[in-house]
Amino acid sequence: MKNGIRPNINEMPGYVPGEQPQAGTFIKLNTNECPYLPSSRIADACMEVIQRGLNRYPDPMAGTFRKAASEVVGVPPEYIMAGNGSDDILTILTRTFVGENETLRLPYPSYILYKSLAQIQNAKSEEIPFDSDWNLTPNFSAPTPDLKLVYLPNPNSPSGTRLTRAQIAELADALPCPLVVDEAYADFADENCATLVLERKDIIVTRTMSKAYGLAGLRFGYVIAHPDLIQQFVKVKDSYNCDALSIAAASAAISDREWFTETTGKIRKTRDWMRPELEKLGFHTVQSHANFIWCTQAGWDLKSIYLQLKEQNIFVRYMVYDKWQDGGCGLRISIGTDEESRILLERLAAILGK
Repeated sequence: MKNGIRPNINEMPGYVPGEQPQAGTFIKLNTNECPYLPSSRIADACMEVIQRGLNRYPDPMAGTFRKAASEVVGVPPEYIMAGNGSDDILTILTRTFVGENETLRLPYPSYILYKSLAQIQNAKSEEIPFDSDWNLTPNFSAPTPDLKLVYLPNPNSPSGTRLTRAQIAELADALPCPLVVDEAYADFADENCATLVLERKDIIVTRTMSKAYGLAGLRFGYVIAHPDLIQQFVKVKDSYNCDALSIAAASAAISDREWFTETTGKIRKTRDWMRPELEKLGFHTVQSHANFIWCTQAGWDLKSIYLQLKEQNIFVRYMVYDKWQDGGCGLRISIGTDEESRILLERLAAILGK
């Protein structure tokens, strides 16, 4: 029976997100969500929209959010376009720049979705491995004839490592195509690349409201780029890719700077306390600029540790990278509350007999 499905879709494995338990009591440290409830301003903003009525379409360009975000990011509103989560933004960018049999480049290991987006386009994905210290190698900036787009998560997942603004600009200079700096975790780092788009068209920055703003369940992200590029992205996006409630909620959340500063400060403090505690247990870690810590140990059965934690309703992310060091696997542990982190460390100590 002919099903009409494109061969590249039939053959691709598809992106698999982290586990999302829906019932019971658990500690969830596997998908880098914010462990704290979002800004209290969101409820009032959403209720105002509901009272006005949901019988009309939302603003297709999310103007309220663009204005609010511009004041925070430091670029004019016309440099910003909203999306249904940053994954929607990444899909739009890939569809805009990368055609069939063309090449999308990404570092390895990094966000697995990039490769899936290339496969959907029936394009090639070129994975350039980091060196053993999570630095990019010269091959990452090497030009090739069919290279159309480069993705660079900064900070990176799963490592939490990052490049500086100066290094990003130097990399963009060397590349023959646009560089997308995926800043899903930049709110937990000391600097970001948002204002680089004011100086150049070849750098595009993506952001999410899922991590630092506690809105993973809402699905809202945005891209920062030169207005000439934004005009092209608008052609590719769904007509109304953000609903009225999400626009109102995201606008209220990004405007509450007091909540943001307090919450990201708590997460960074817990992260910096937790890393040496994990090393005391015997894990190998690297300095993280994100809201998670990457833990490896070549001599241990990390999958068994992950499963034993799961049996106790503690979820961390077990990740396998076959072409990577330390056996190609590690545990990526999201930063929770201090209490959740203490419980995790206690359970790990018991599993490891420490």
